Amino acid sequence: MLGELTFPEITRKLKPTSILCLPLGAIEQHGPHLPLDTDVVVAEGVTRALVDRWGDQFDLWQLPTFSIGLSREHDWAPGTLSLSLETFAHLLKEIAREIVRALPTRNLAIINGHGGNRGALETLLRELASELSLNACALHPFDLAGGSPAAVADVHGGAAETSIMLALAPDLVRQDLIAPHASGEHVAALILDRAVTFPWRTDDSRLAHMGIIGDPAQASAEHGRAMLGRMVVAAGPVLGRLLENQAHLGKPLG
Repeated sequence: MLGELTFPEITRKLKPTSILCLPLGAIEQHGPHLPLDTDVVVAEGVTRALVDRWGDQFDLWQLPTFSIGLSREHDWAPGTLSLSLETFAHLLKEIAREIVRALPTRNLAIINGHGGNRGALETLLRELASELSLNACALHPFDLAGGSPAAVADVHGGAAETSIMLALAPDLVRQDLIAPHASGEHVAALILDRAVTFPWRTDDSRLAHMGIIGDPAQASAEHGRAMLGRMVVAAGPVLGRLLENQAHLGKPLG
């Protein structure tokens, strides 16, 4: 935990090749059975697991969590908090500027617990590299884990998220409140089609039931632990690639 160091320890313990890990989450509805901070719990839990497994090899340091993200698709639900795109980008850039100013490393791995942050991150990472020479990447844990335990489209609050929460924070899962899943007949056309982007929402009855897109009844702690294990294993080569990229960042052409 970077925040547990004293200021003289920063220059003694961090090196130019150290990697900072930033958990990035969201505060948003996840159906009646999961808490608003599910994406924060996931981002922090995966980051802790990465530091435990890869911390010595890659000299990983965990930053304080960035807890509120881009959640407009859930803003119909009480409790959902969402930044504007402009504010989200501004805050991440300010964090990046402070990293460059205050720390000896320029390597940043963002552990993104919320899929709605992804599109903005893809553009921001290029700007951080171009404007600040910050060598950064974003890891998306559920994609690192591969397939979901669900047999239906599993986008939000379904088997994958519920399983990982049962593994990381079972006391926060209201299993008696798990709702029947929606048919999700329009998920492929409105969400998963890579050829077109729609501003889909989780209050659309064609996609979701009580804010859920997926089937949380198929979740289990066993599935969650297996997913977490796959996330951690898959992250190792990504962290190695991040360090390889450091040598090439900002190199002139030719």
